[in-house]
Amino acid sequence: MLRLSTESATLRLAQPFRISGYVFETAEVLVVTLDDGTHQGRGEGAGAYYLGDDLARMLADVEAACAAVEARPTREQLRALMPAGGARNAVDAALWELEARRSGTPVWRLAGLSEPPRPIVTTFTVSADTPEAMAAVARGYARARSIKVKLTGELDLDLARVAAIRAARPDVWLGVDGNQGFARGELDALVAGLLPHDVSLLEQPLARGAEAELDGYRSAIPIAGDESLLTLDDIASAVGRFDVVNIKLDKCGGLTEGLLMAAEARRLGLGVMVGTMIGTSLATAPGFVLGQLADLVDLDGPTFLAEDRAPGVRYDDGLLYADAEVWGG
Repeated sequence: MLRLSTESATLRLAQPFRISGYVFETAEVLVVTLDDGTHQGRGEGAGAYYLGDDLARMLADVEAACAAVEARPTREQLRALMPAGGARNAVDAALWELEARRSGTPVWRLAGLSEPPRPIVTTFTVSADTPEAMAAVARGYARARSIKVKLTGELDLDLARVAAIRAARPDVWLGVDGNQGFARGELDALVAGLLPHDVSLLEQPLARGAEAELDGYRSAIPIAGDESLLTLDDIASAVGRFDVVNIKLDKCGGLTEGLLMAAEARRLGLGVMVGTMIGTSLATAPGFVLGQLADLVDLDGPTFLAEDRAPGVRYDDGLLYADAEVWGG
């Protein structure tokens, strides 16, 4: 038998983080530990705010599945035991790390990678603010190679934000995230306004549930699905609507499902992006493993925190490093 324990924490952000329709000042996370008496495995989940997957729900999901988890399910069995979301993500990560420590085999090898994880380019996100303030933040990311801009669905203001950031950082890859803030009728103007600023990705412009409105839409900028694409079951619906699938472990329920999603997206000819909710390095490290298989990586969650856990992931020269001592070794 395993012993499952939980710990919750409220993480304070260094600065308020604003997106379309929401401002974050703190983030609540759940940490799950699985102990077999000799080895321990850990995982952190934050859930997805727009699904109501908050700390209370995550705790309830873990409590409901506690006896089944302590009976040592496989990671594949866990997908049927718990619903997708932050709680399953935390338990799944704990199972991965526990197996790695029991077997002496690192998670990357258990996940089927052929070589140790390499440092990967990650985006650094600029929270919505005035154009001038956002440009200053972009300049502050002096060594960033990729920047993602949070938009709010205010078309003229959003285009001014992008123009200011591009002027401040003409050297970086630039993507924007609509966070469901736009209507279908605004897409042509949005895309036309983004093109002069060399924007390479438009993420989730329309609301979750409005995916069919993208049927037949041809965008000059690739469109990524985030809130619209939660789990493996959603990938097929992305074809003809999205060009890129943004996989987040807190949405899909963990690295096990994330690996399946990446493989299915590739099979269907879709690009693969790996993102994250706000969390500590313990939440980022499993995404780093999946990020080895991705075209785009957006794993800057710990950078928003007033204080991360130690040991933590590292950001240097626009790259993300996650050593085995952080998780999974």
